[in-house]
Amino acid sequence: MPPKSALIIGAGIAGIATAIRLAVKDYKVDVYEAGPQAGGKLTELKKDGYRFDAGPSLFTMPQYVDELFTLAGKNPSDYFKYQRLDVVCNYFYEDGVRIKAFADKGKLAREIMMRTGESREAILKHMNYSSRIYRVTNPVFLQRSLHRLKTYFSFKTLLSLVQIFKIDAFRSMHNANKRFFNDKRIVQYFDRYATYNGSNPYQAPATLNVIPHLEQEYGAWFPVGGMYSITTSLVQLAESLGVTFHYNSPVTEIILEGRKATGIKVKEDIVKGDIVVSNADIWFTYKKLLKAHPKLHPTAALKQATSSSAVVFYWGIKKEFEMLGLHNIFFSDDSRREFECIWKRNTIYSDPTIYLNISARMQPADAPPGCENWFVMVNAPANTNQNWEHVIDITRQAILKKLSGHLGQDIGRLIVSESVLDPRGIAQRTGSYKGAIYGAASNSAFSAFLRHANRSKKIPNLYFCGGSVHPGGGIPLALLSAKITANWIG
Repeated sequence: MPPKSALIIGAGIAGIATAIRLAVKDYKVDVYEAGPQAGGKLTELKKDGYRFDAGPSLFTMPQYVDELFTLAGKNPSDYFKYQRLDVVCNYFYEDGVRIKAFADKGKLAREIMMRTGESREAILKHMNYSSRIYRVTNPVFLQRSLHRLKTYFSFKTLLSLVQIFKIDAFRSMHNANKRFFNDKRIVQYFDRYATYNGSNPYQAPATLNVIPHLEQEYGAWFPVGGMYSITTSLVQLAESLGVTFHYNSPVTEIILEGRKATGIKVKEDIVKGDIVVSNADIWFTYKKLLKAHPKLHPTAALKQATSSSAVVFYWGIKKEFEMLGLHNIFFSDDSRREFECIWKRNTIYSDPTIYLNISARMQPADAPPGCENWFVMVNAPANTNQNWEHVIDITRQAILKKLSGHLGQDIGRLIVSESVLDPRGIAQRTGSYKGAIYGAASNSAFSAFLRHANRSKKIPNLYFCGGSVHPGGGIPLALLSAKITANWIG
């Protein structure tokens, strides 16, 4: 009897991971990718002798990558290597305060106490609070589908449900954090984690305070070869298991017979399969690939507010700065106004928080000798047809002014190579609706429950994975979505 066949739309990280999991289950797997390479947002850019990781730059929860190799009977270190960071990030405040976010909890608590006067007890108390949210949410929300009845009949699920009050869902992240801390700089420090899934700390539920636990407990890491090596190593693993990748092969339609998904249309060719898995953005999947079947569209999921997007400058800098590390954040002086600009005014604040990643700190070959490759990102609203040329111009000026002030150099004069990515480009390159990086925003207490399931209720044999569906965006959650999807397929 021939093996069952699986057709996967999109070679983002979740699509690749789903392909691996299904191949291990003896499916014949074909992945169809519209672009010339795999990775989705997790790709790289090379220009003028500089190499940049084009998208995600923070690597946490490496065990979810290792798990894929172990599942396939492979030694992870034969394919993929990474090293732990002693300092996760350097934080810079407008008043001159600088904080090194040590990976070690005790060191981090002492550092914050020394730099700000915030009590060590308050920091450790917040860490325990974050850990408690993780213990309650992990067995249900992160590891299983919220949309399967059998999920709610396991002991772990029932144990989590009776502790649901511990996830702090009915106040905002900001309101929770300011109850822990007296120093507004530390409130801002922990509010920042809302942006890890494209949300607003003044609206997002305090449940998202689980995010710092992932760094504090499991650490932050740097993959040898850069973030893009996550993609290349998993593609190599998938191909070793017999997965076939078809590049420059845009899927234009999901084929239904009756209401059952039976294949896909690639350009003008019909490809039949036993199951179809869409790693494409959920909005794109329904509005483009299933546009002939509007009655089958899930209205609530498609009406959810989108997450934030980003404007990214890829700068080749003809100088090295000893005070900078792999990850650096330069905070806005007015956090509330910054988020109001993004979420209420659909623009970027004149004094934005800046994230600066320099992979050459860990991998010198990413920049010419004596130089640095700067990935400079600010959070931005999703695309609603703003005048992006104007927004980018004034944002660039604001970034250069802020960084020049902190670093004591005219940064503009040091830029020898430049590329820019904005929400329009993110939408075009990755198929993300409005350029939203994380799909739907998590700005309400029940937003997690409104994310689309990993299987269609109305269309048998159609499944979903990736950052726009359960459990959410970012590398760890995308990998977990692949796990949930593959387990549901069986």
